[in-house]
Amino acid sequence: MTATTDGSTGAVDPGAAAASMTITAVTDPVPDAREAARGAMGRAVEHLLALQDVQGWWKGDLETNVTMDAEDLLLRQFLGVQDEKTVRAAALFVRGEQRADGTWATFHGGPGDLSATVEAYVALRLAGDLPEDPHMRRAATWVRARGGIAATRVFTRIWLALFGWWKWDDLPELPPELLFLPTWVPLNIYDFGCWARQTIVPLTVVSAKRPVRPAPFALDELHIDPRRPSPPTRLAPPTGWDGIFQRLDKALHVYRRFAPPALRRAAMRSAARWIVERQENDGCWGGIQPPAVYSLIALHLLGYDLQHPVMRAGLESLDRFAVWREDGARMIEACQSPVWDTCLATIALADAGLPADHPALVKAADWMLAEEVVRPGDWAVRRPDLPPGGWAFEFHNDNYPDIDDTAEVILALRRVAHPDRERTEGAIARGVRWNLGMQSKNGAWGAFDADNTSPFPNRLPFCDFGEVIDPPSADVTAHVVEMLAVEGKAHHPRTRRGITWLLAEQEECGAWFGRWGVNYVYGTGSAVPALTAAGLPGSHPAIRRAVAWLESVQNDDGGWGEDLRSYKDKSWAGRGASTPSQTAWALLALIAAGECDSKATERGVAWLVETQLPDGSWDEPYFTGTGFPWDFSINYHLYRQVFPLTALGRYINGEPVFPAARP
Repeated sequence: MTATTDGSTGAVDPGAAAASMTITAVTDPVPDAREAARGAMGRAVEHLLALQDVQGWWKGDLETNVTMDAEDLLLRQFLGVQDEKTVRAAALFVRGEQRADGTWATFHGGPGDLSATVEAYVALRLAGDLPEDPHMRRAATWVRARGGIAATRVFTRIWLALFGWWKWDDLPELPPELLFLPTWVPLNIYDFGCWARQTIVPLTVVSAKRPVRPAPFALDELHIDPRRPSPPTRLAPPTGWDGIFQRLDKALHVYRRFAPPALRRAAMRSAARWIVERQENDGCWGGIQPPAVYSLIALHLLGYDLQHPVMRAGLESLDRFAVWREDGARMIEACQSPVWDTCLATIALADAGLPADHPALVKAADWMLAEEVVRPGDWAVRRPDLPPGGWAFEFHNDNYPDIDDTAEVILALRRVAHPDRERTEGAIARGVRWNLGMQSKNGAWGAFDADNTSPFPNRLPFCDFGEVIDPPSADVTAHVVEMLAVEGKAHHPRTRRGITWLLAEQEECGAWFGRWGVNYVYGTGSAVPALTAAGLPGSHPAIRRAVAWLESVQNDDGGWGEDLRSYKDKSWAGRGASTPSQTAWALLALIAAGECDSKATERGVAWLVETQLPDGSWDEPYFTGTGFPWDFSINYHLYRQVFPLTALGRYINGEPVFPAARP
């Protein structure tokens, strides 16, 4: 069978593509079901090739929730840079996400979220919607019934404090002197995960300055009692950690009044320097929207005017997070995922049988090679002697390369016959060395840092917005183990420690927890292929338990799905509406376990075939990606394409082929 691009993106020359795009597949007579799967695979290849950018990368929309859009409008209001077109387009998107009960959720089909609803409500007020409008009245009624503004998370109340809608005295204290704590002291800035660290440093400045811009309206309708908006907080017993940290916060409020001015000024200067040094080449911070927003506010409070090059580049970078839709609505991405999407797309196309020297794959490899991170970042605080290497998640994020992305990029590069073998081998060698060096003490791997496991940051009253540390996880560890096995290091001592840790982390039911994807289906779909790649036979007890669990949670329609509620309630593990990405993850585990011809696999493949759209894509409104388990969920729009294609490719063509692998 031959599949070709339509040439619509200019990604590769259509003629060259047509000449070199024969899909390698089994040619023996196969049942109709396998032929149907082969046809679906071919359509998916065509669709994915048509999405490639002319520079060689792929990037799907990264959809989160309306707090990104609300906070973007609040930032523009705070800085005085709002414009009518942006406000109107953002409001159109926010209104479109409101549910019938007046609330906003943080993921598709999820429950109404109080903080998201309050922030969305305020954004619409800024856009001109009135409290008496029916949709606003429904939202306000729901908010009051859940405790009002006083019950929202700290970050929401910080945004409200910027405009005088909340008192700074009623927020946790976050002193900039935190930056002076040495790395061996608990609660030093490097005890926090990189995403939290980049957010907390600028917020120490905001907390110290306590700015208030005149509010354009009151928010009395969002309080249970506007005369008493902030009820007193009950202290927890002093013998528990919560009580200890509550009293620590009270002590910091006292310290604020007596902080030595010279020390405070020095801390603010250090914070400004820390922030500016970490601005990326594209003007953003860490390639994610929240740190960029707070960094801009902090620097502005420290005297950086809007025309300063740092501020100007930062504001311009935020515009690149905007996705303009055909109806005129404007959605803000919390982050962008081109490196992650490109390596996954490369793996999917190669596993579907695209020739290893196909122009699209070579161009993708070229782009990934150019994205290699070759300088130290914050990770070097704990690994000062480790040479740099690896890849980040975003277009620009050299301070925070990603262990997971590095493993998957190496797996993608090994599938491509790149003409510059020396360049490829050098980049892979550096990435392997860096990943090995980033192993944590327990034998596993986190996403960005090694041994980022302090129990204290999550205890701070300030940190109620989701996960603030980066401990090792089964999915990241599995991807590193799989990569090391492909690199011929299955018996390396570090790989064996990773395998031992993975086996110990298997849940009693047979699944693995998924930190960065939802949830046990993702963890299991990552762990089983890694363990079998490292040499565990399909008959191994851990593999058999995983297969049995996957078979037990398969939906009646043949697919797999898992609701985000499984992060809070294990009874939801493996339960949810079938989705293309989660069905593919289950299939990848079953196929790796040697279950290619099992009834469960056949039913899962049939579900993918039956739900494929005519253009070769799949529809997936459900959120199957994770930023913070439960607290911050992601719908990666390319997941619905790359993972089903990978699963179909391995079902038709067998195990992955690595033409560029070392002997």
